[in-house]
Amino acid sequence: MITVEEARTLLFELVSALPAETVPLAEASGRILAQDVVATRDQPPFAASSMDGYAVKAAEVELHAMFKVVGEAVAGKRFDKPVGPGQAVRIFTGAPVPEGADFIVIQEDVDRRGDLITITDDPGTKTNIRPAGVDFTKGTIITAPRRLRPEDLALLAAMNIATVPVAQKPQIALISTGDELVMPGEAPGPDQIIASNTFGLKALLEEAGAHVRILPIAKDTTSSLEIAFGMAAGADLIVTIGGASVGDYDLVSDVSQALGMERSFYKIRMRPGKPLMAGRFGDAAMVGLPGNPVSAMVCGYLFLVPLVRRMLGLEHGLPAFRRAELGEPIGKNGPREHYMRAIVDENGIRACPDQDSSLLSVLAQANALLVREPNDPERHTGEEVLYLPI
Repeated sequence: MITVEEARTLLFELVSALPAETVPLAEASGRILAQDVVATRDQPPFAASSMDGYAVKAAEVELHAMFKVVGEAVAGKRFDKPVGPGQAVRIFTGAPVPEGADFIVIQEDVDRRGDLITITDDPGTKTNIRPAGVDFTKGTIITAPRRLRPEDLALLAAMNIATVPVAQKPQIALISTGDELVMPGEAPGPDQIIASNTFGLKALLEEAGAHVRILPIAKDTTSSLEIAFGMAAGADLIVTIGGASVGDYDLVSDVSQALGMERSFYKIRMRPGKPLMAGRFGDAAMVGLPGNPVSAMVCGYLFLVPLVRRMLGLEHGLPAFRRAELGEPIGKNGPREHYMRAIVDENGIRACPDQDSSLLSVLAQANALLVREPNDPERHTGEEVLYLPI
């Protein structure tokens, strides 16, 4: 058996960053920016008023000063003449500041009668003008890689970027295996259960940025598995769930190798998730997950999500572990690295009482995986431990 760190290193050797593709800005939310993007203009492209008021010369601004209103500037239509001495231009927020003006007296500080305004309240020293390029200038760079948020899309739009270079979404094929499985909504036989891992993993991997195909359940026969692998053609990553152990009906390893899979490793010194297998399957990477629901999901967090991030070109592909103080003691650990379902809150972190790898209800209550090193001794309340948020 190999360690978790060794397994992740070998897995990373199976994949590389996918090429970029160009998508419309409106479809770029959540995608990974693959190349730097450069602003094509200044924002704002002109000095603009930040308030509704009157544009005047700053040297003439003082309490009780009077000005004659000679025109109007609105957003999208400037006043195209210079502002002379003693003159004011009615201006609205976002409108270009007229030539010759360098101060906006806000409308609350003036009294207007006809075409004359008088400054009736202290206008202060703030000019109420946004300089040209105060937000960004032509040539400003949005650096890649980054996951594009709604705020990034608004910025790209302001930069007049209509299409965006993003990393291609990794194409993942999920194959659940086992005679005992049926899909949700079907009527299971007396000895059958519902395929659950597939849907949890699909959600997890799509949240990470992949496109996931759920293939029909493969029965515990060579022909059924061969058909399933054939249907996975074109995927960047093939993920099988179950059938990777050593039982008489665990055929994934034998069938995949017979079809040309070059195995990289099998079994990891961890719990849950020990019977994990990986290798190359033609042009795709392949990962064989254990069938226990919690084992499969834990392996998804620890190995599959980092693989997706690596294929998306993200530099920090490794899970973001954190530290917290124990809210209650835990006993000593065994010889394998243990990822315990746990709950983190304002009182610290507490391991869930039942760590059976089949209990999805416990996993659904947890919001963290508490990391235990092999042979880690008993830990007491208040001691700091490592965990992975989930």
